[in-house]
This record gives sequence, C-alpha cells and structure tokens, in this order.
Amino acid sequence: MYSVYTEKNHSSLTKTLIGEFKDYDEAMDCAENAVEGKPELRYIVEETDGHFNSYGELVTTIVAES
Repeated sequence: MYSVYTEKNHSSLTKTLIGEFKDYDEAMDCAENAVEGKPELRYIVEETDGHFNSYGELVTTIVAES
C-alpha cells in the first residue's frame, strides 16, 4: 500500500494525505499531479505492508519524494 502526502516548505506540520494506492505507478502519478505548478509544495510517497511497531504505529518506508 502506498500513501501519498504533500508538504509545504519541508514542515511536518503541513503534511497532508492526498490518497492511498495499491499500485506504485498510480501513486506517483497522483503525487506528481498534486505538486504540478505549485513550487512551494513537495510530495512524499510512503510504502507500508501493514505491520506495526511495538508502540502500535504503522511502519512505513519513504520510497519517493520531491
């Protein structure tokens, strides 16, 4: 599962979920379209396999970012 986020000025306070996708190519298309023409935004694509750590947080890996 891939989650697509946008972020403004590299601030985690402005991180916004755009969508969740099963296919990597669909996630990348969404990410690129979300920031197109908006130089203040960047995208982050995270992958998860559904596992949780000992604190109950979903384990994710960043697979792409702008």
